[in-house]
Amino acid sequence: MSKNFDVRVWPLPPWLDWRRLLGSGSWSASEQAGGQLEARAALERGAAADLAARLRGVGIGGSLLSIEILPPLHRKELRRASDEEARRYRERSVGFSRSAARVDDEGRRSLTPEALALRLGERADGVRVIDACAGAGGNAIGFARAGCTVVAIEINPARLAMARHNAKIYGVEDRIEFICGDACTVVPERSADLLFIDPPWGERYDKARVTLSDLPPCQQVLAAARHIPRRWIKVPPSFDPSTLPGSRAEAFFGVAHGDERRVKFLLLEQDS
Repeated sequence: MSKNFDVRVWPLPPWLDWRRLLGSGSWSASEQAGGQLEARAALERGAAADLAARLRGVGIGGSLLSIEILPPLHRKELRRASDEEARRYRERSVGFSRSAARVDDEGRRSLTPEALALRLGERADGVRVIDACAGAGGNAIGFARAGCTVVAIEINPARLAMARHNAKIYGVEDRIEFICGDACTVVPERSADLLFIDPPWGERYDKARVTLSDLPPCQQVLAAARHIPRRWIKVPPSFDPSTLPGSRAEAFFGVAHGDERRVKFLLLEQDS
């Protein structure tokens, strides 16, 4: 008979789908001070080790997650689980599925997985969208494929050329207006139903806590977009939503086997 380990994970934001994050097990949650949650379960050895490997160094909503396993696991078990998690993560959600798409190194780090970009587009429900940090065009293409009309703004000419090319590959170039320029200058001159901001945070962000001041394009563009009724900001998993008052946070998980229990990004929504 396999031995069970008592596992405790905290702090979990109340808006997080924490059952998906934690995976299988008879989890129960209780509220901590400040409204955060603590989850507990009895897991078999392998499941406990896998969870410890997956949550190591993960911050969500402005705090690093803590995990306590009793009795403690052996280091050899944790190393084995970490190696398996690294192998599994190589099977992660793809950015562009079409091989002719073009993207640079920054784009590879920042690109919204294609399936999630399309999901965002479907949620926008056919409205006029300004994509203020278009990059290689992943999000603009997702919005356009879902029926939105899009203004894609990118300050880097080379990346804007990639976005044009990629939109043509996906057959939606006629639904996107491409503008090379500074979003802080362009946004006040354009009307739209929805502003979308995806600042380039890549792999260099603080895995413990990111604030609005750590993403300077967001502050300036939001200040220039008071005339736009809806605003969406895509931010790192460790972003602290309290630094953007009046916003609603939602965690988006990967769709591939290797990252289906990983938070890829948070979407913060603001209405006027």
